[in-house]
Amino acid sequence: MTVRPCIPYPDKRLKAVAQPVEAITDEIRAIWADMIDTMEAMPGVGLAAPQIGVGLRLAVVDASEGRGEAIRMANPEVLHASVQFREHEEASPNLPGVSAVVKRPRAVTVRYLDEAGAVVEKDLVGLWATSVQHQIDHLNGKLYVDRLSKVKRDMLLRKAAKLRG
Repeated sequence: MTVRPCIPYPDKRLKAVAQPVEAITDEIRAIWADMIDTMEAMPGVGLAAPQIGVGLRLAVVDASEGRGEAIRMANPEVLHASVQFREHEEASPNLPGVSAVVKRPRAVTVRYLDEAGAVVEKDLVGLWATSVQHQIDHLNGKLYVDRLSKVKRDMLLRKAAKLRG
């Protein structure tokens, strides 16, 4: 399909809550295909539709070692989260050149619509769980920097702005 450009922070579309997907259509499947191509080109372990300027609740996640195991999700939501947390260095193609350690639940149970339109509940652990939570944040108009202290966030955003020129 196509590698799409990621919209740069502070584009207001990154702060907007994405709209629910009503049905899985060929158009939705084409957007997922573009999202997977875009995620692979970064390379990254996940991508949410708002990151490429599409205001729909669509996400893809692939934290597999060999790649090629992307999960396509419409309207993903966390049903359960572990009480045990995991720290991971997170970044975003919308804010290139910066990253930060974010603490999130180590495991989650997620419900979503798959490419066939079926409701799926899936348990994800480790990097898979971190990535799906990161993508759901994007669908809710949040970036990983919104999970940092104000001081750390401001410092990171200043650094990113300096890198942008």
